[in-house]
Amino acid sequence: MIVSGGVSAVNRVLPAGLTASAEVAASSANLGPGFDSVGLALGLYDRIEVETVGTGLTIEVSGQGAGQVPTGPDHLVVTAIHRGLAAAGIGVGGLAVRCHNQIPHSRGLGSSAAAVVGGLAIANALAAQTDREPFTDAQLIQLASEFEGHPDNASAAVLGGAVVSWTETGSAPHGYAAARLRMHPDIRLFVGVPEMRSSTAATRVMLPAQVSHEAARFNVSRAALLVVALTERPDLLMPATEDVLHQPQRAPAMPASAQFLRVLRACDIPAVLSGAGPAVLALTGGTDLPAEARDFGTANGFIITEMAVGAPVRWRCQ
Repeated sequence: MIVSGGVSAVNRVLPAGLTASAEVAASSANLGPGFDSVGLALGLYDRIEVETVGTGLTIEVSGQGAGQVPTGPDHLVVTAIHRGLAAAGIGVGGLAVRCHNQIPHSRGLGSSAAAVVGGLAIANALAAQTDREPFTDAQLIQLASEFEGHPDNASAAVLGGAVVSWTETGSAPHGYAAARLRMHPDIRLFVGVPEMRSSTAATRVMLPAQVSHEAARFNVSRAALLVVALTERPDLLMPATEDVLHQPQRAPAMPASAQFLRVLRACDIPAVLSGAGPAVLALTGGTDLPAEARDFGTANGFIITEMAVGAPVRWRCQ
């Protein structure tokens, strides 16, 4: 079985009537200084149910994205299912797909990574009903990361919890890998989701092509400290979540989120943009959010929810 963007020869076509389901978590990337490398799964889940059919494609979407996302072959879940099946050398006549979405779209909570990982997990569940071995976590991370070109959200969605991921650039296509962190149990997570949306591609063009050695040194130190804070020393989360490489540059595109961050941090609450924003993630060492911060967020259109750490992707044959 090959898993790096290639396609195995199709030597098995799935019969009609096979069913599978998957549940995949939202995720927050970067966590401040860990640009394109640190991720965290959040306890908010999309669920996908699929049945193989003789021919054709039907897609039903409920919850987030209903009436807005494509319902044809370019739907991201369907694309990922076909990519996973092709990598396993399996064909399918048609699919009936049902997506029950809880993860908000275009808010920096990993909805696209969840769709991709969920689709690949469905391919795993379908492959498990043949003589093919399911993909390992490492293979899922590789396949899913190829969609976005960086592995932070995909790795968190596959492994659950907090992850450090990296890209091996000496090969073509790039190799992607990740390791899960043992997150400190006292850390509490609060997510503020605004009504406005943002595109990762649109905000990524705001980032400079080159940065100074001083800025790079600052973020390297904070990213290393972030691992310590997440695993052993939650009391270090404030300095560990400082960043100079992407959040200040993206602030003009989302002034409400930037201001909410300033209010949270002024209240001594470690807070970061979730991915490319505009959602905001606050991490505390066990305390609740101050009333001042909650009131500001609510008054400025943020829905603030405490969330558990997300679980690894789950799939099963029904």
